[in-house]
Amino acid sequence: MSNFSSIINKDKPVLVDFFAEWCGPCKTMSPILKEVKDVLGDKASVIKIDVDKNQALAAQLQVRGVPTFILYKNGKQLWRQSGVVQKNDLINLIQSYA
Repeated sequence: MSNFSSIINKDKPVLVDFFAEWCGPCKTMSPILKEVKDVLGDKASVIKIDVDKNQALAAQLQVRGVPTFILYKNGKQLWRQSGVVQKNDLINLIQSYA
């Protein structure tokens, strides 16, 4: 958990993707997230957290469905949404906080 805190406590936006291997929409998001990362480069971080392997963290953050995306900056939650999100929507959102 302290590792997660150090990851989200950055001066640049960090998009956290809570996913599961068995989740269809999560698989849909995987190439979209790669494109988002390619476009944003060093302006933001994109990390994936498997809810099945990190159940305590998912429970603490009340992640009830996958995929769930949470955007952090300086340790603060700025945005949160569950379900598939379009590439341009994610890019615009993250750039607005970068």
